[in-house]
Amino acid sequence: MRITVHLDTFQCADTAYAVLWLDRGSRKWSREGHAVIDLPEWGNLASPKGNTRIHGADHDRAICELTGLDLGAVNGPREGDSGQALWYRHAHHAPVIGKWHIQCVDNTESDPESGVFAEGDG
Repeated sequence: MRITVHLDTFQCADTAYAVLWLDRGSRKWSREGHAVIDLPEWGNLASPKGNTRIHGADHDRAICELTGLDLGAVNGPREGDSGQALWYRHAHHAPVIGKWHIQCVDNTESDPESGVFAEGDG
């Protein structure tokens, strides 16, 4: 299952958003678009206590946490689901609060030819 998630409405001087593609099977994500939110191109996913944490590929520190987005849920996630996003803009400061919402859920099983989701790449 691949999920397209839009992050936005962060309290910043400029419009801040990111579009992420989450792959539930591989537990990886990739950045499809962004402005102001400085995210790496891809990374790994963690799912503590019914939430989803976005990590960079090269460290274990959470970059963002999507509260209430449970990638292990039997009946979800679904298009239109939404919740609070916590963007850890600076390592030792309080997170910037925003929103997440699911734009698309692709339930088809397919193997990527290349990119971060292909085995051995990334």
